[in-house]
Amino acid sequence: MVSSSVYGFEQTLDQIDAVLRGFGYRVWMSHNNSLPVNSKFSNFENCLRAVKRCDAFLGIISGQYGSGRASRIRSITHRELLKAIDLNKRRWVFVDHDVVVARQLLKQFQYDDHGKKKNLNFKPTPYLDDIRVIEMYEDAMRVKIPLKRRTGNWVQEYRSAADLLRQIEAQLSNPRGLWPRRTF
Repeated sequence: MVSSSVYGFEQTLDQIDAVLRGFGYRVWMSHNNSLPVNSKFSNFENCLRAVKRCDAFLGIISGQYGSGRASRIRSITHRELLKAIDLNKRRWVFVDHDVVVARQLLKQFQYDDHGKKKNLNFKPTPYLDDIRVIEMYEDAMRVKIPLKRRTGNWVQEYRSAADLLRQIEAQLSNPRGLWPRRTF
């Protein structure tokens, strides 16, 4: 399953879909309408059920937080990531370079001297539309778990669509060597 925000990222998602299919994966992605949908469930529920059923999870964190969000409700992309972590799915997570930089720049304003999170009055920018993108990145890195016990926390930075596709190829080009089934 490929999970990411969609708007402004459609062309890259189309390329990712084509690359993964070329490797032999069956790709589940809401953008390309290949996600299994049951009309008895909400969009959120269908997405979370797909995370439960997928063999592997590819998450992409861009500067856009994603759809289905409200002021106190996490986006569906964020919830999918948390579900994949909770279920200990085999996963690869990639993060846009701008998010990495934004986290470093904003860290001094997000936490007090004791490491407690502060309320930050954040206004959307072209690089980061919601401060919760950084929270999603930190959740993917599993920063709340002590480093000695932290696993499944690899989050790879990318700087361009070409860079992201190259990294996907490096990690996922051999589905037979990774999975008993070929559903992604």
